[in-house]
Amino acid sequence: MKALITFAFFLFSLSSLTAASLKIGVTAGPHAIIMEKVRELAKAEGLDIEVIEFNDFILPNMALNNKEIDINSYQHKPYLDEQVKNRGYKIKAAGKTILMPMGIYSNKIKNLAELKEGSKIAIPNDPTNGGRALKLLEKVGLIKLKPSDNPSILDIIENPKKLDIIEIDAPQIPRALDDVDAGITNTDWILLAGLDPHAALGMEDMNSPYVNVFATREDENRPEVKKLINIYQSEPMKAFINERFKGTILPAW
Repeated sequence: MKALITFAFFLFSLSSLTAASLKIGVTAGPHAIIMEKVRELAKAEGLDIEVIEFNDFILPNMALNNKEIDINSYQHKPYLDEQVKNRGYKIKAAGKTILMPMGIYSNKIKNLAELKEGSKIAIPNDPTNGGRALKLLEKVGLIKLKPSDNPSILDIIENPKKLDIIEIDAPQIPRALDDVDAGITNTDWILLAGLDPHAALGMEDMNSPYVNVFATREDENRPEVKKLINIYQSEPMKAFINERFKGTILPAW
């Protein structure tokens, strides 16, 4: 009997050691909220997920490349491509997640027609999201850009209102709205600041190329990772996102 108990304990210990588990990096806010729901669904299917929150856009890719986490979910494809190109990371996109439409927000005006000559507009200071903000300004008719996949301020060829476009950290833009006439930033930073994305004076639509993606290392092929992505891209998760965020964040798969 003692031998049988010892053998059973050995099998239990072995199964605990070999249980499928993953470390996934997210940024605080909507990505973390969504992943906690994924973690709940995954646990019911025998997959343990440790959700690790980061407070900037740089560290999650660095941690993934350095094998400190297994997968991350926080960035859009153009940003990932820029990181891979400039930092030499051996990571890749592994599936679509959500679209967090970038919007134009203001504490001083009620519509964009109220912008005066020389108005200050804050945009993100990282190249991909800065270019994304400039494209949104062009979309609403405030500037015109040279043709470019990722424009910069230097690509502005028409600026009828002589807007003063300043670049600051994307997470700081909601806090800067009292100091500028308008600011353009991502939905996650707006939600984290306790602001209402529905208050945007202009916003991207579903035709945006800036859909968020999972990122994994280039050599990743574990079934657990595929299982995680499948759970995320499921009907229960689509229903959760639509109910939780009321259309301010959109399932993109």
